[in-house]
Parts: sequence; structure tokens; C-alpha cells
Amino acid sequence: MRSSSSSSSSHAFSCSLKCSFLHILCSSIYNLLLNSATVNGFTVSENGFSPLMELPVPTNGLYSNTSTRWSRTVVLNIDDFGAKGDGFSDDTKSFQDVWKVACSSPSRAKIVIPVDKFYLVRPTDFTGPCRSKVTLRVSGFIVAPRDPEVWDGLDIHKWLYFHQAVTFHRCKNLKVRNITLFNGQQLHMAFTHCTHVAASHVTFVAPFDSPNTDGIHISASTRVELKDIIITTGDDCISIVSNSSRIRVKNVVCGPGNGISIGSLGKYNSSASVQDVTVSGGALFDSKNGVRIKTWQGGSGFARNITFENIWMKNVSNPIVIDQYYCDSPETCGNQTSAVSIDSIYFRNIKGTSATEEAIRLACSDSYPCKRLYLENIQLTASSGIAAKSFCWKAYGTSTGPVYPPSCISSGEIIIRYRVKSNSTGWRRDDYAVF
Repeated sequence: MRSSSSSSSSHAFSCSLKCSFLHILCSSIYNLLLNSATVNGFTVSENGFSPLMELPVPTNGLYSNTSTRWSRTVVLNIDDFGAKGDGFSDDTKSFQDVWKVACSSPSRAKIVIPVDKFYLVRPTDFTGPCRSKVTLRVSGFIVAPRDPEVWDGLDIHKWLYFHQAVTFHRCKNLKVRNITLFNGQQLHMAFTHCTHVAASHVTFVAPFDSPNTDGIHISASTRVELKDIIITTGDDCISIVSNSSRIRVKNVVCGPGNGISIGSLGKYNSSASVQDVTVSGGALFDSKNGVRIKTWQGGSGFARNITFENIWMKNVSNPIVIDQYYCDSPETCGNQTSAVSIDSIYFRNIKGTSATEEAIRLACSDSYPCKRLYLENIQLTASSGIAAKSFCWKAYGTSTGPVYPPSCISSGEIIIRYRVKSNSTGWRRDDYAVF
């Protein structure tokens, strides 16, 4: 798909349904329910609006109506718009035509991509906002041309440089279910600036050595629920980053990959906040990390009220990690005194085997130690048979029940030094806070 914007992030799915059909091989059903969103300066709501373009409604049997007492749905089959679905014929115009009819329909519209067919589509924009809700049901396959030279007059590099597979941006009351995505070019699915999201029964598959192929990425979003997720990729299965809250993850299978991550947070001395996150019920295997919170030195903000519970791990490197010294730069990152604070973190009922000797690593900031950490019922043994170990630095909290490897967190008071600024003389003195 080619977008009119020059930014790479615009080459992605969004709530305006700018669809990168070409780079996604979907083998299940995709439902997009759009209740209210602001897209490209226009507001879409249940009451509708005057469309950018209104096409005449076909009268030649290209669609069928399904009616109830409360609503009417226009069902549009891509084959009725001339698509061949043989994997060789160019079906781009058929997709463009069916989208125009669906997007301008005064009634709800459902576009059907039939099963067991392969639709060849060139880079195309599917833009909104639309007049009514649109459901896209993909039961077949949508594929790209093998030879970029057939893309008449188009930038042949656009196909290679899409930022990510599917992005939902500024969505409200969004439901995503029964989706399978293979070999996403970067993030498989992202939710940015969204609220009230429910995603369930989705699967993402990419090679274990493919870089930056996160499964689900959540940014600046609230009230997001992920349930019954299967992810096997080359990076984080799930990543939750700045300004996100009220996130619930339930029943996730992850591996291989980089596990489930909060962060990274605070890069380039930025402010970041993540709070009220619960990951409950999961199985991780052969991943490079298990459950992790990672922050950069020099940042500010907080990560708090985060729970990881009821998780089983098999041959996972670094099963439990808090890293306030995160650095993915090829050069050594310099020490800085400011940090994203970490508070009220719960690790509960986590069992399995660690591929590394160090099964628990809680490396917290000298200036902003981690506080109110809780370990409860942890049983992690090393896959190699040697004794597993814990590492703690400036980590304060408590542990209850059996914890193995033995807990190393400190239960004493946390004393944090901070500096008080005077309006007239600059930094004046050191004060101390006790928690």
C-alpha cells in the first residue's frame, strides 16, 4: 500500500482503514468495529457525517442485504466486483471499487474475501473516514506481486519499507478477533492512542531471528484487553510503552521471542509512564527473556502497579527481569542520575525452567531504587541442572511463600537522596526521603 504521507508509520492499517493488505497473509477472519475515532481531521461517529465522496448504490446485484429489526448490513463479495482470485490476475481495481461502495454506504457494510482464493493486489490506499461501520472478513489470501517492476509508476521500494503491518490509531471501542498474521515486516499489530480495545484469538508468526517483529505493541493507550494470544516472533511478544494504563493480558502463549516487556521507557531523557497492568495466565518457551521491565538511565516518570502472575516458563533465558540500566546501543551508555521510578511490582505464581543460571535479576537505579517489589510462590530451576541464582541491586520489597531461587530483595527502608532547587541560588542542598 502506498500512503499519501511521507512518514513510514502512515504505511499501515489505522482506524481510517488505510490498509497494507499486501504485506499481510491473513488466513482467518478480521472484524474491525469502529465506534468513534478522529482520522485525518474528520470525526467518525455512530451518527455518521457527510462523506468525502458518495457513490451511487449498485442496482445490478453486486451486493445483498441482511436486515434485522434494528439494522441493515450491505454484504459485498469481492468476486462480484470482478476479482479473479487466481493469484496471477491483478485484482487491485476490484478492491478499490468494493472499498468505495462500502465506505460510502449509508448502512453498515461487510466486505467478504472468499476462502481458498489468492488475490493479487498492488499498492493501494483504502482511506476514510467512512459513512457507516465497515467489517472486513478475510477468509482467503491477499498477496503482493513477486516482481516490483510491475508496479507501474510506483516507488518499488515502498513495498519493502512499510513501518509495520497493522496499526490502529486513535481508536475507541475497537474489537479485533480471529486474526493470523505471518511474517510482519516490523511490529505485527500496534495500538496507539486508543481506548477501550478488546483483542482476542489472534496469532502472529515470524522467524525467531527476524529483528523488531514484535507481536503486539501498545503505546499511549488505556483500557486494553488482550486475551487468548499466540505469538512466535523475533522480538517482544507483547510490548507496553509510554503513557499506557489499565492494560489486561490473559492467556498468552509466547515463544520464541523476547518475552513480555514493559518498556523500554525513558530513552533520550524522556518522560514515560505505565501503570495498572496485569498479565495473568501465560506460557513462555525458548524466549530470550520472560517478563521484563526495562528503562533507560536519564529518563523520568514511573512504572507502577504492574502484576505478572500465573505464568509457566520452559527454557526461558532471564525469566524475571527489572533493568533500569537498559541500553541497546552498540556503544556503552553513560551513567546518569535521573531514572524512571519503579514502584509496586508483583511477581506471583511463576514456575518453570531457566535457560540461564540467573533466573531473577532486579537491577534498580542508585538514585531511584525500586520499591514495593513483591515475589510470591516463585519456582524457577536452571535447565542445565545447576543451581539457579538471583541478583538484586537497590531492590526493596518483600517475598512470601516458597521462592526459588531464594529472594535477594531487601526489606529495609529505602532512603532516596534528592536535591532541592532554590529560585535564587540554584541547587541548594541535599534532602532525603524515606519510604
